[in-house]
Amino acid sequence: MTLQSKRPALGPLVIVLVSLVLAAYFCFAAIQGDYGVMRRADVDAEARTLQAELDQLNAQIARMENKTRRLSDTYLDLDLLDERARDVLGLIRPDEIVIR
Repeated sequence: MTLQSKRPALGPLVIVLVSLVLAAYFCFAAIQGDYGVMRRADVDAEARTLQAELDQLNAQIARMENKTRRLSDTYLDLDLLDERARDVLGLIRPDEIVIR
C-alpha cells in the first residue's frame, strides 16, 4: 500500500482568491473609476454649473438685444438715447446736480 499525503487543495483556494480580487477591483472601478458613480456626480454638478452660466449669458444677450432694438432706426427710445448720449459725451442738463 502506498501512503498518500493529504495536502490541502490549492486550486479551489486560488480560484476563490482571484474571484474576490476581481470582484473588489470591479467594485472599486464602479465607484471611483472614469465611468463610476463619483465621476457621474462630478459631471452632474458641472452640468448644473454650466447650465446656470448659460442661463445668465442668455439673459445678458436678451438685455443687449432689447437695447439694440430700442436704439434701432425703426424703434427709437428717446430716454435710452438720452441716457447713452449723456454717458458717452459726459453732458448734463442745466437743471441737474452731479454728485461724485
